[in-house]
Amino acid sequence: MASWIIQMTVVVLSVFIHSSQGKRDTMVYCSACRAIVDELNYSISQVDPKKTINIGSFRLNPDGTIKDKKVPFARSETHLSELLDGVCGSMSDYALHVDPDTQQKGYRRFAPRGTGDTGDFPDFKNFQFDGPEASSVLKFACETIVEGGAGG
Repeated sequence: MASWIIQMTVVVLSVFIHSSQGKRDTMVYCSACRAIVDELNYSISQVDPKKTINIGSFRLNPDGTIKDKKVPFARSETHLSELLDGVCGSMSDYALHVDPDTQQKGYRRFAPRGTGDTGDFPDFKNFQFDGPEASSVLKFACETIVEGGAGG
């Protein structure tokens, strides 16, 4: 009798816990993913393509040589890890955008990149600026994706 009560309690608790986990907003997570890709591609494009980094074990071979390999820095694991660590900081440059034709919502970048980039200003009338909490939703989704918790 006691084991039946324990089993039922576990079932009820698991149903309660599963139902209390909120559904993820697909639009926010898709926008965050697109923003991550956009920010990474831009950052990679800003690196000198001739810049390389040495990778390898840096151990001495029996003949006294070191076996290492030069790879392009822009897409090296080291550089991409550094970029991923800071990519969510730029989510404050995004705001909710409503497409005037389809009324489809999604987060898009509204801030120009760098100082000399003045020709890429979007039309602000289709953006919804709801204060800092609006970009914090996108930043949280970004951090969830980068940390590997996007499955659900």
